[in-house]
Amino acid sequence: MIDDLLKVYVKIYRVNGEVLVAACDEELLGTTIVDSEKNIHIYVNPAFYEGELMSIRDALEVLKTSTQGNLIGKNIVEAAVRAGLVDSTAILSVKDVRVAIYVRF
Repeated sequence: MIDDLLKVYVKIYRVNGEVLVAACDEELLGTTIVDSEKNIHIYVNPAFYEGELMSIRDALEVLKTSTQGNLIGKNIVEAAVRAGLVDSTAILSVKDVRVAIYVRF
């Protein structure tokens, strides 16, 4: 299955009872995504995103434990939508790169 082949970086932050999971597609780590028309510059900072490198299937299991998520990359965002973690209407596209931020109550 493709979710076992594609890799993403996953970093977990635990603060005051909240669990924030930051995840990005492997190839995006350390890159800057720029959309001049929208005046958007996103640096996929390794200090924030570079945790464990894992399959998308495993990343989804981690995301299911989160109260908040910060996702960047077509692969992880689309997988999160398929898993019901992110609503497809809440996705930002920046030069064909998908971005999703969520909070679960």
